[in-house]
Amino acid sequence: MKQSKMMIPTLREMPSDAQVISHALMVRAGYVRQVSAGIYSYLPLANRVIEKAKNIMRQEFDKIGAVEFLAPALLSADIWRESGRYDTYGDDLYKLKNREGSDFILGPTHEETVTLLARDAVKSYKQLPLNIYQIQPKYRDEKRPRNGLLRGREFIMKDGYSFHANYDSLDETYDDYKSAYEAIFTRAGLDFKAIIGDGGAMGGKDSQEFMAITPDRTDLDRWLVLDKSVGSLDEIPESVLAEIKAELATWMVSGEDTIAYSSESDYAANLEMATNYFRPSEKVLAEEELVKVETPDCKSIDDVVAFLKVEEEQTIKTMVFKADGELVVALLVGNDQVNDVKLKNYLAADFLDVADEAEVVANFGASFGSLGPVGLPETVKIIADRKVEDVKNAVVGANEDGFHYTGANAGRDFQITEYVDIREVKEGEVSPDGKGVLNFARGIEIGHIFKLGIRYSDSMNANVLDENGRSVPIIMGCYGIGVSRLLSSVLEQHARLFVNKTPKGDFRYAWGINFPKELAPYDVHLIPVNVKDEEAMALTDQIESSLTGAGYEVLTDDRNERVGVKFSDSDLIGLPIRITVGKKATEGIVEVKIKGTGDTLEIHVDQLLETLAILSQDM
Repeated sequence: MKQSKMMIPTLREMPSDAQVISHALMVRAGYVRQVSAGIYSYLPLANRVIEKAKNIMRQEFDKIGAVEFLAPALLSADIWRESGRYDTYGDDLYKLKNREGSDFILGPTHEETVTLLARDAVKSYKQLPLNIYQIQPKYRDEKRPRNGLLRGREFIMKDGYSFHANYDSLDETYDDYKSAYEAIFTRAGLDFKAIIGDGGAMGGKDSQEFMAITPDRTDLDRWLVLDKSVGSLDEIPESVLAEIKAELATWMVSGEDTIAYSSESDYAANLEMATNYFRPSEKVLAEEELVKVETPDCKSIDDVVAFLKVEEEQTIKTMVFKADGELVVALLVGNDQVNDVKLKNYLAADFLDVADEAEVVANFGASFGSLGPVGLPETVKIIADRKVEDVKNAVVGANEDGFHYTGANAGRDFQITEYVDIREVKEGEVSPDGKGVLNFARGIEIGHIFKLGIRYSDSMNANVLDENGRSVPIIMGCYGIGVSRLLSSVLEQHARLFVNKTPKGDFRYAWGINFPKELAPYDVHLIPVNVKDEEAMALTDQIESSLTGAGYEVLTDDRNERVGVKFSDSDLIGLPIRITVGKKATEGIVEVKIKGTGDTLEIHVDQLLETLAILSQDM
């Protein structure tokens, strides 16, 4: 393909409105252009990458018996009313009417649609299992779209669905998808972790997220690609390294989620779902007298600890939430933070928010900072974190502004509805399996698989006759990949700073991409230095023909541009191999540069195919 025929509008500088590296590079390298907030056009290079990602998915899904289909993006609101999600999904749902006034939505996901299909087409357990998937745009009205393709209003998604007569069959397909996802993300060149995830608005219980790990900004060895003019990192002056470190620090760390993972085992979970090792204390303490004490101007745990001169672990914090309209009290030790997702999941609530302070004062008689569990109405549900069970003779709010109780004990002074793990874990705590400690990393969600069970089939009456002739709900699984997010994740992990030294001895560095082999838009970037040199262009045409005949995808830069512009654009575009036809063209010798390492070799065209075959094995 001739580059002069392509739409690759590269920019000289990073766009000023981009905050993450992937967004900046996609725009600068001519991969995408914004149409409106959160909505992008995928230009030819990006489209080629996405099509390659789709082909990898299709190959891996063929192996597990998944069949591709295509559902409409425009959906009747009626089926979402059947499932109950029309009202609970939230403001991200695009709602519209047709000319007759009927309600429609733009599909953010398709559980209801495929449940409707199964309800109409599947009547007997003998027709199960079924395993289908599609790849199409989805629509969510994000309040604040940001970071390019990482948080958009229109995005490309692979969503798969399986239908089963029993849970053993669901488990098998779920495991098949897990293996397929691991193969897909490995082939995409991603550093990823499979972690315990939250089902969220999808419903269902068991779920696993696949997270692309955000690279460490301080690890220069993984960010820098040194040109042959630069022997090693040690050659680069400290002043230049300081500039490079400042440049890396300029870019916001991408990834909406924090991952907690064990330093010594395979345990990994989204922070929303992460837990730690916990064993109740067996220490026996005599119960002290409950005493009400004045605590003026003590609005926080730290204030109370300092004023009463007690240990933080001796205090219990009281928080009030509103779960589907009902006030619920949550108790935690000291400055532990409540994990909203854990609490919401335990309560099986559709909506969970911190209660309004005015409502809290009206019901409990005190403001935040003076709340406590003693003397609350028996009708109030009190959920305590499991650590609270170990706290004896606790300091708690007295439900009167400026006062606390000391010597408070559960069972005697207040009643706990249930002890549940509702706290947010902290880095360095022991992993729940007892192996190693929890480390934190930032990550980008690229895939999520769910065991939906009968969440949708039960509410939408999608039943089959089982082997005993009884009508039972179909058991379902759901499996998603963010295809456009995959492109962003690859760029986050494969962005590089290419460093070279000029003939005068000055060090230069510039951003570019080092695309992994299977996703690169083209395999080879073929660059003739002088397009007016007929002999060089004849050799270029010969090489292009030879490479394409051997199955390589070649982008030939036939533009009448300075060689510096061509090389700069080549680094930006990020193809794995660059072949330069330069001053030795008359001898049949070209320069081959490996993008990922910066290594270069001079090769005679007669050995070019053999050399590329060897290089490709190591990429």
